[in-house]
Amino acid sequence: MVCSVFSSLPLRSQMFAAEENVDFRIHVENQTRARDDVSRKQLRLYQLYSRTSGKHIQVLGRRISAKGEDGDKYAQLLVETDTFGSQVRIKGKETDFYLCMNRKGKLVGKPDGTSKECVFIEKVLENNYTALMSAKYSGWYVGFTKKGRPRKGPKTRENQQDVHFMKRYPKGQVEIQKPFKYTTVTKRTKRIRPTNPS
Repeated sequence: MVCSVFSSLPLRSQMFAAEENVDFRIHVENQTRARDDVSRKQLRLYQLYSRTSGKHIQVLGRRISAKGEDGDKYAQLLVETDTFGSQVRIKGKETDFYLCMNRKGKLVGKPDGTSKECVFIEKVLENNYTALMSAKYSGWYVGFTKKGRPRKGPKTRENQQDVHFMKRYPKGQVEIQKPFKYTTVTKRTKRIRPTNPS
């Protein structure tokens, strides 16, 4: 009955009805999960301020905490984009250890960040905080208690304050990326003619 009603609609109405059912979030999620080995990887330096502990994430070798003061050398993180979307690898600038989540959901530091356990999906939330979900263990987030101790992944949820972070540049540090410059093309712009080889 539904099919006959749908087919009796004009073609233009059918197109709009079909478009309303399209969920682009699925496409974006699939693209986000895909590795991008072609594009130049971006490297950023910043701190992650924990909403619950009021301090910054620290990568202290194999140990992880959220007790770092603003400008603390162990709180300075090098964040490398890993895909087309928002997958990142996070490394302590001072220790060269990567922030990872093992199969038990525990946050650990590893010297080699090539494992999928060391990849996180950045999610910008409605309250403008950022959450970091494990790319390997979907639904498990980086989170900390009020005392700055790591929470296990299975005990975390996106709506918990424990998993909310804010990106901050270290004291006296400015953004290391250069701003992108646009080139304006007008009708008066002269075309570059190929040089005559003779």
